[in-house]
Amino acid sequence: MGNDSVSRAWTSTQGSTSLGRPVRLTLVIPCYNEEKTLEKCVQRVLRIRDEELTLEIIIVDDHSQDDSPSIALSLAKRIPEIAVVCHDRNMGKGAALRTGFQKATGDYVAVQDADLEYDPWDLKKLLVPLVNDEADVVLGSRFLTAGPHRVLYFWHSLGNKFLTLLSNMFSDLNLTDMETCYKVFRREFIQDITIEENRFGVEPELVAKMAAKRVRIFEMGISYYGRTYEEGKKIKAKDGLRAFYCIFHYNAPTAPMPIQFLIYLLIGGLSALFNLFLFLGTLALGWTAPLSAATAYVAAAGMNYLLCIALLFRHKARWNSLMELAVYCLIVILVGVLDVGLTHVLLLSGMAPWLAKSAASVAGLILNFLGRKYFVFPQPSAGPWKSRPGPGG
Repeated sequence: MGNDSVSRAWTSTQGSTSLGRPVRLTLVIPCYNEEKTLEKCVQRVLRIRDEELTLEIIIVDDHSQDDSPSIALSLAKRIPEIAVVCHDRNMGKGAALRTGFQKATGDYVAVQDADLEYDPWDLKKLLVPLVNDEADVVLGSRFLTAGPHRVLYFWHSLGNKFLTLLSNMFSDLNLTDMETCYKVFRREFIQDITIEENRFGVEPELVAKMAAKRVRIFEMGISYYGRTYEEGKKIKAKDGLRAFYCIFHYNAPTAPMPIQFLIYLLIGGLSALFNLFLFLGTLALGWTAPLSAATAYVAAAGMNYLLCIALLFRHKARWNSLMELAVYCLIVILVGVLDVGLTHVLLLSGMAPWLAKSAASVAGLILNFLGRKYFVFPQPSAGPWKSRPGPGG
């Protein structure tokens, strides 16, 4: 049974979804070399229109090298709901979504890939929590469904689940499918987000920024008809690595404290190694031990400061702010004094030297992290999650 037959069988059970009021949905279709599927995709999308649901379809051609642009323009001439935007160079899915979202005028905005992997009928049920004012964003999960699901690529599936787990750890969400294409937003919400990623990294970026805004996020099962690379699948291993980077990059400033502390352990470890190598290197050049130790300590403290800005707190260093630098230096000095004092006290209590120094170092690490988080690089609180309306509200 082909995709069309399966889709018809499934959609016959979906057509009864009622939204309860007139709704205008903008569908952004990013398109790159989809001449074989673009028109069929648009035809499927148009079938979900009814007396309640009207559509705005924005096809963003990302400088395709086949007949996709001409097909899109031909569709726009025949179908008034369609608008076409063509990029003058290939930039990627994220760039196409950025373009499409900016031009959306519907009540809600959704993404529809042109590759026939997703069934547009599922969009109607994803709209229900939005229309009922229960959600600001609804994601369609390929792993939380009773609908048809084409079985392909075990390692891709495992990779998706691992990236979703990692994203959940950093964002404090409990999604089952972070990488899903089907994300439906309130238009005002998605147009308030600045998309920075140009390629497939846009998926973890969007989830991170959704979580940071503490909006109401729902997830519902959808059907999925995955395609093979021979059929035109484009995502590559490098996109998985980029997703890993995006999860870290966009979530770190607002991640739960245990995750931020783990990142700070990485920063502290790198700074400690830099401290050690610089100390040994200056000793080898003939410097005295006290001068080498002091130089290495100060340089490592500076490296720690810069890494906190670049990796953890995403802070703009206000180099003209003497207060910021003074607070940082004060914390470094106080923790250094505490380290020496605590080590001395523990040694006097009879503790082994290595254990005394290790305990003081752990205490110093925790205090350094807390000092940077709350005093040097204070972040505004994300606040509570937006609540659902009460009964009758």
